[in-house]
Amino acid sequence: MPAPSHRRAAVIGNPIGHSKSPVLHAAAYAALGVDIAYDALVADPQDAPDLAARLRDDDSWAGLSCTMPMKSALVPEMDEVSDRVARLGVLNTVIVRHTARGVRLIGENTDVDGIVRSLEVEPGSARNRLAILGAGGTAAAAVAAAAQLGFAAVDFIVRDAGRAASAVDLAVGFGLETRTLDVAAAGGQLSRYDAAVSTLPPRAADALVPALLVSAPRAGTPLLDVAYDPWPSALALAWDAAGGRVVDGLSMLVHQAVEQALLFSGRAEDDRELVTNVMCDAVGLPRPLG
Repeated sequence: MPAPSHRRAAVIGNPIGHSKSPVLHAAAYAALGVDIAYDALVADPQDAPDLAARLRDDDSWAGLSCTMPMKSALVPEMDEVSDRVARLGVLNTVIVRHTARGVRLIGENTDVDGIVRSLEVEPGSARNRLAILGAGGTAAAAVAAAAQLGFAAVDFIVRDAGRAASAVDLAVGFGLETRTLDVAAAGGQLSRYDAAVSTLPPRAADALVPALLVSAPRAGTPLLDVAYDPWPSALALAWDAAGGRVVDGLSMLVHQAVEQALLFSGRAEDDRELVTNVMCDAVGLPRPLG
Protein backbone atom coordinates (compact mmCIF):
# COMPACT_ATOMS: atom_id res chain seq x y z
CA MET A 1 0.00 0.00 0.00
CA PRO A 2 1.33 3.47 -0.78
CA ALA A 3 2.35 5.82 2.01
CA PRO A 4 0.11 8.87 2.52
CA SER A 5 1.28 12.17 1.05
CA HIS A 6 1.50 13.73 4.53
CA ARG A 7 3.93 11.76 6.65
CA ARG A 8 5.62 12.02 10.01
CA ALA A 9 8.88 11.04 11.66
CA ALA A 10 10.46 11.65 15.05
CA VAL A 11 13.56 11.34 17.18
CA ILE A 12 12.99 9.14 20.23
CA GLY A 13 14.94 8.58 23.42
CA ASN A 14 15.33 9.89 26.95
CA PRO A 15 16.42 12.62 27.56
CA ILE A 16 15.42 14.17 24.28
CA GLY A 17 14.77 17.87 24.99
CA HIS A 18 18.27 18.92 23.89
CA SER A 19 18.06 17.17 20.52
CA LYS A 20 18.73 19.21 17.40
CA SER A 21 17.38 16.47 15.13
CA PRO A 22 14.01 18.25 14.61
CA VAL A 23 15.83 21.36 13.34
CA LEU A 24 18.00 19.30 11.01
CA HIS A 25 15.20 17.20 9.56
CA ALA A 26 12.85 20.15 9.13
CA ALA A 27 15.53 21.95 7.09
CA ALA A 28 16.08 18.86 4.94
CA TYR A 29 12.42 18.24 4.14
CA ALA A 30 11.81 21.89 3.35
CA ALA A 31 14.72 21.88 0.91
CA LEU A 32 13.59 18.61 -0.65
CA GLY A 33 9.98 19.78 -0.93
CA VAL A 34 8.55 16.74 0.85
CA ASP A 35 5.75 16.79 3.41
CA ILE A 36 7.21 15.11 6.50
CA ALA A 37 6.53 16.55 9.94
CA TYR A 38 9.29 15.71 12.44
CA ASP A 39 8.87 15.66 16.23
CA ALA A 40 10.70 14.62 19.40
CA LEU A 41 9.22 11.86 21.57
CA VAL A 42 10.35 10.63 24.98
CA ALA A 43 10.75 6.85 25.01
CA ASP A 44 12.35 4.21 27.23
CA PRO A 45 13.21 0.57 26.45
CA GLN A 46 9.96 -0.79 27.88
CA ASP A 47 8.10 1.33 25.31
CA ALA A 48 9.66 -0.50 22.34
CA PRO A 49 6.78 -2.97 21.64
CA ASP A 50 4.16 -0.23 21.82
CA LEU A 51 6.23 2.03 19.57
CA ALA A 52 6.54 -0.70 16.97
CA ALA A 53 2.78 -1.29 17.11
CA ARG A 54 2.12 2.43 16.60
CA LEU A 55 4.36 2.48 13.53
CA ARG A 56 2.47 -0.45 12.06
CA ASP A 57 -1.01 0.89 12.85
CA ASP A 58 -0.56 4.50 11.65
CA ASP A 59 0.26 4.62 7.95
CA SER A 60 1.55 8.21 8.17
CA TRP A 61 4.88 7.16 9.72
CA ALA A 62 8.04 7.43 7.63
CA GLY A 63 10.59 6.56 10.29
CA LEU A 64 12.29 7.10 13.63
CA SER A 65 15.67 8.47 14.63
CA CYS A 66 16.72 6.56 17.74
CA THR A 67 18.99 7.84 20.47
CA MET A 68 19.79 6.36 23.86
CA PRO A 69 18.39 4.26 25.43
CA MET A 70 16.51 2.94 22.38
CA LYS A 71 19.34 1.80 20.11
CA SER A 72 19.26 -1.78 21.34
CA ALA A 73 15.67 -1.94 22.57
CA LEU A 74 14.07 -1.61 19.14
CA VAL A 75 16.21 -4.18 17.34
CA PRO A 76 13.96 -7.18 18.31
CA GLU A 77 10.89 -5.30 17.04
CA MET A 78 12.18 -5.01 13.47
CA ASP A 79 10.91 -7.09 10.56
CA GLU A 80 14.27 -6.70 8.89
CA VAL A 81 17.67 -5.24 9.79
CA SER A 82 20.58 -4.23 7.61
CA ASP A 83 23.75 -6.29 7.61
CA ARG A 84 25.33 -3.47 9.62
CA VAL A 85 22.71 -3.65 12.38
CA ALA A 86 22.88 -7.44 12.44
CA ARG A 87 26.59 -7.21 13.06
CA LEU A 88 26.61 -4.31 15.53
CA GLY A 89 23.48 -5.25 17.47
CA VAL A 90 22.32 -1.63 17.60
CA LEU A 91 20.36 0.68 15.33
CA ASN A 92 19.76 4.40 15.24
CA THR A 93 17.20 4.43 12.43
CA VAL A 94 13.85 2.75 11.86
CA ILE A 95 12.55 2.97 8.30
CA VAL A 96 8.81 2.41 7.91
CA ARG A 97 8.32 0.72 4.56
CA HIS A 98 4.78 0.63 3.13
CA THR A 99 4.25 -2.41 0.91
CA ALA A 100 1.33 -4.18 -0.75
CA ARG A 101 1.39 -6.66 2.12
CA GLY A 102 1.44 -4.04 4.84
CA VAL A 103 4.02 -2.17 6.88
CA ARG A 104 7.56 -3.44 7.38
CA LEU A 105 9.95 -1.98 9.94
CA ILE A 106 13.58 -1.92 8.85
CA GLY A 107 16.48 -1.20 11.20
CA GLU A 108 19.55 0.68 9.99
CA ASN A 109 22.56 2.33 11.63
CA THR A 110 23.68 5.63 10.11
CA ASP A 111 25.88 6.49 13.10
CA VAL A 112 28.69 4.73 11.26
CA ASP A 113 28.33 7.12 8.33
CA GLY A 114 28.29 10.04 10.74
CA ILE A 115 31.55 9.01 12.37
CA VAL A 116 33.31 8.19 9.10
CA ARG A 117 32.45 11.54 7.51
CA SER A 118 33.14 13.55 10.65
CA LEU A 119 36.62 12.24 11.36
CA GLU A 120 37.85 13.43 7.96
CA VAL A 121 41.12 11.55 8.31
CA GLU A 122 43.25 12.93 5.51
CA PRO A 123 44.19 10.60 2.64
CA GLY A 124 47.66 9.27 3.24
CA SER A 125 47.64 10.03 6.96
CA ALA A 126 48.38 7.28 9.47
CA ARG A 127 45.42 5.05 10.31
CA ASN A 128 46.99 2.69 12.75
CA ARG A 129 45.32 3.07 16.15
CA LEU A 130 42.00 4.68 17.10
CA ALA A 131 41.07 5.50 20.70
CA ILE A 132 37.41 4.98 21.61
CA LEU A 133 36.14 6.34 24.93
CA GLY A 134 33.28 4.15 26.08
CA ALA A 135 32.03 0.74 24.98
CA GLY A 136 28.28 1.11 24.41
CA GLY A 137 26.10 1.34 21.32
CA THR A 138 27.84 4.33 19.78
CA ALA A 139 31.21 2.68 20.43
CA ALA A 140 29.99 -0.22 18.30
CA ALA A 141 29.37 2.23 15.46
CA ALA A 142 32.86 3.67 16.03
CA VAL A 143 34.35 0.19 15.63
CA ALA A 144 32.61 -0.25 12.27
CA ALA A 145 33.79 3.22 11.26
CA ALA A 146 37.36 2.34 12.24
CA ALA A 147 37.25 -0.72 10.02
CA GLN A 148 35.74 1.25 7.15
CA LEU A 149 38.40 3.95 7.45
CA GLY A 150 41.16 1.37 7.39
CA PHE A 151 42.44 1.53 10.96
CA ALA A 152 44.44 -1.46 12.13
CA ALA A 153 43.72 -1.25 15.86
CA VAL A 154 41.34 0.22 18.43
CA ASP A 155 41.80 0.88 22.13
CA PHE A 156 38.70 1.03 24.33
CA ILE A 157 39.23 3.49 27.15
CA VAL A 158 36.85 2.48 29.93
CA ARG A 159 36.49 2.40 33.68
CA ASP A 160 35.32 -1.22 33.78
CA ALA A 161 37.03 -3.59 31.36
CA GLY A 162 34.34 -6.22 31.93
CA ARG A 163 31.69 -3.99 30.39
CA ALA A 164 33.72 -3.69 27.20
CA ALA A 165 33.64 -7.41 26.39
CA SER A 166 31.01 -7.14 23.65
CA ALA A 167 32.77 -4.18 22.03
CA VAL A 168 36.06 -6.05 22.12
CA ASP A 169 34.51 -9.11 20.49
CA LEU A 170 33.00 -6.90 17.80
CA ALA A 171 36.35 -5.26 17.05
CA VAL A 172 38.09 -8.63 16.85
CA GLY A 173 35.39 -9.76 14.43
CA PHE A 174 36.30 -6.82 12.20
CA GLY A 175 39.91 -7.97 12.26
CA LEU A 176 41.10 -5.09 14.45
CA GLU A 177 43.86 -5.41 17.01
CA THR A 178 42.16 -4.53 20.28
CA ARG A 179 43.15 -3.40 23.77
CA THR A 180 41.14 -2.30 26.80
CA LEU A 181 42.75 0.44 28.89
CA ASP A 182 41.79 2.53 31.88
CA VAL A 183 41.99 6.30 31.58
CA ALA A 184 45.34 6.61 33.33
CA ALA A 185 47.00 4.05 31.06
CA ALA A 186 45.63 5.66 27.91
CA GLY A 187 46.49 9.15 29.12
CA GLY A 188 50.16 8.30 29.28
CA GLN A 189 50.31 7.39 25.59
CA LEU A 190 48.04 9.76 23.70
CA SER A 191 50.72 10.34 21.07
CA ARG A 192 50.20 6.74 19.86
CA TYR A 193 46.72 7.50 18.55
CA ASP A 194 45.96 8.67 15.03
CA ALA A 195 42.41 9.71 15.99
CA ALA A 196 40.01 9.49 18.92
CA VAL A 197 36.26 9.24 19.36
CA SER A 198 34.46 9.91 22.62
CA THR A 199 31.14 8.06 22.66
CA LEU A 200 30.33 9.05 26.24
CA PRO A 201 27.12 10.92 27.17
CA PRO A 202 27.18 14.68 27.78
CA ARG A 203 29.47 15.67 30.71
CA ALA A 204 30.43 12.04 31.33
CA ALA A 205 33.99 12.69 30.15
CA ASP A 206 34.49 15.84 32.25
CA ALA A 207 35.91 14.03 35.26
CA LEU A 208 38.25 11.99 33.06
CA VAL A 209 40.03 14.97 31.53
CA PRO A 210 42.79 15.44 34.17
CA ALA A 211 43.88 11.79 33.94
CA LEU A 212 43.48 11.50 30.18
CA LEU A 213 45.34 14.63 29.18
CA VAL A 214 48.47 13.98 31.23
CA SER A 215 50.24 13.66 27.88
CA ALA A 216 49.55 15.42 24.61
CA PRO A 217 48.17 14.00 21.38
CA ARG A 218 50.26 14.49 18.29
CA ALA A 219 49.63 17.90 16.75
CA GLY A 220 46.45 17.92 14.72
CA THR A 221 45.21 14.51 15.85
CA PRO A 222 41.41 14.59 15.46
CA LEU A 223 39.03 14.01 18.37
CA LEU A 224 35.34 13.54 17.63
CA ASP A 225 33.27 14.08 20.78
CA VAL A 226 29.77 12.89 19.90
CA ALA A 227 28.23 14.71 22.89
CA TYR A 228 27.36 18.04 21.29
CA ASP A 229 25.42 19.64 24.15
CA PRO A 230 26.90 21.44 26.03
CA TRP A 231 29.55 22.49 23.56
CA PRO A 232 32.46 22.82 23.68
CA SER A 233 32.83 19.97 26.15
CA ALA A 234 35.55 19.96 28.78
CA LEU A 235 37.22 17.16 26.84
CA ALA A 236 37.13 19.13 23.58
CA LEU A 237 38.62 22.21 25.24
CA ALA A 238 41.44 20.19 26.81
CA TRP A 239 42.20 18.32 23.58
CA ASP A 240 42.38 21.57 21.63
CA ALA A 241 44.62 23.19 24.24
CA ALA A 242 46.97 20.20 24.02
CA GLY A 243 47.40 20.69 20.27
CA GLY A 244 44.87 18.24 18.89
CA ARG A 245 42.12 18.97 16.38
CA VAL A 246 38.56 18.92 17.69
CA VAL A 247 35.63 17.80 15.55
CA ASP A 248 32.34 19.34 16.67
CA GLY A 249 29.88 16.70 17.87
CA LEU A 250 27.25 18.32 15.68
CA SER A 251 29.19 17.09 12.66
CA MET A 252 28.36 13.47 13.41
CA LEU A 253 24.75 14.39 14.14
CA VAL A 254 24.44 16.12 10.78
CA HIS A 255 26.04 13.38 8.71
CA GLN A 256 24.03 10.57 10.27
CA ALA A 257 20.86 12.65 9.93
CA VAL A 258 21.53 13.25 6.23
CA GLU A 259 21.31 9.52 5.60
CA GLN A 260 18.13 9.26 7.68
CA ALA A 261 16.46 12.09 5.77
CA LEU A 262 17.23 10.44 2.45
CA LEU A 263 15.87 7.12 3.71
CA PHE A 264 12.70 8.63 5.21
CA SER A 265 11.94 10.75 2.16
CA GLY A 266 12.87 8.11 -0.40
CA ARG A 267 15.12 10.58 -2.19
CA ALA A 268 18.20 9.61 -4.14
CA GLU A 269 21.84 9.96 -3.22
CA ASP A 270 21.99 12.81 -5.72
CA ASP A 271 20.29 14.93 -3.05
CA ARG A 272 22.97 14.26 -0.41
CA GLU A 273 24.91 17.47 -1.11
CA LEU A 274 21.78 19.63 -0.84
CA VAL A 275 20.65 17.96 2.39
CA THR A 276 24.10 18.13 3.96
CA ASN A 277 24.48 21.81 3.22
CA VAL A 278 21.05 22.89 4.49
CA MET A 279 21.49 20.83 7.66
CA CYS A 280 24.86 22.46 8.31
CA ASP A 281 23.27 25.86 7.79
CA ALA A 282 20.51 24.97 10.25
CA VAL A 283 22.95 24.43 13.14
CA GLY A 284 25.69 26.87 12.15
CA LEU A 285 28.32 24.43 10.88
CA PRO A 286 30.48 25.24 7.86
CA ARG A 287 29.28 23.60 4.67
CA PRO A 288 31.56 20.68 3.77
CA LEU A 289 30.09 20.34 0.28
CA GLY A 290 29.43 22.69 -2.57
